[in-house]
Amino acid sequence: MRKSVTGALKVISMLLVLGIGSSAIAQTVAAGQVPVRGAGVHDEMFAPPGQPRIRYALSIPRGYSAARPVPLVLALHFGGNPSGAALGLVNVLVGPALVDLGAIIVAPESMDRGWNSTANERAVTALLDAVQASYRVDTRRVVVTGFSMGGAGTWHFASRFPGRFSAAMPMAGRPPDDLAAWKMPVLAIHSRNDEVVPIGPAEARIKELKSSGVRAEMIVLTGIAHHETHRFADGLRRAVPWLRDTWKMQEAGR
Repeated sequence: MRKSVTGALKVISMLLVLGIGSSAIAQTVAAGQVPVRGAGVHDEMFAPPGQPRIRYALSIPRGYSAARPVPLVLALHFGGNPSGAALGLVNVLVGPALVDLGAIIVAPESMDRGWNSTANERAVTALLDAVQASYRVDTRRVVVTGFSMGGAGTWHFASRFPGRFSAAMPMAGRPPDDLAAWKMPVLAIHSRNDEVVPIGPAEARIKELKSSGVRAEMIVLTGIAHHETHRFADGLRRAVPWLRDTWKMQEAGR
């Protein structure tokens, strides 16, 4: 996953040099709160009460107004050195792919190597609470996505906190073996040519969920290696109509 991180960091450096898509680095506010920002991608620090500070990227859609609730996307980054990984994920993958969704995107940096740690669970849920307190979020349209380690984290957070999310969109992530209690709509995005996280387990889990009546689908990409993170943007972009249909079905009570 080192190549994925290195490539993302190069893109971040370019964006910062050009002055594109980032506010001042590592700005802080009172413990447990997040600042209200204008449109664009912002590099921030968050201090959960009684917990270590974490860095996170925050993307505010153009035209955002507190008068109208918008969707919220939790985006979980890939493995490797977490420094800058969240900002890289937003700038090269999740932000461009989901721009038409008009959603706020929040991408924390991992405190441990895996997203399934207690420390990460506490920090991420506190950050989500803070974002929802500061911004006008449609709580019926909160989704989780992530790439590689973040894809596995997507499966984990959706399973661990099903009441928080309306859907999950794991990318290039290894699913858990046991999904017996899973009910959430899920769309997995994976490359047939992934040499790091083989597609087989994700295909098997999606098939199992679909056969049990869960709204479970898969977008299969070809010719894309695991570390070509930015090339997964097309797959995630293609997930937007599925997500909108999912929300319509949920609102209709189906």
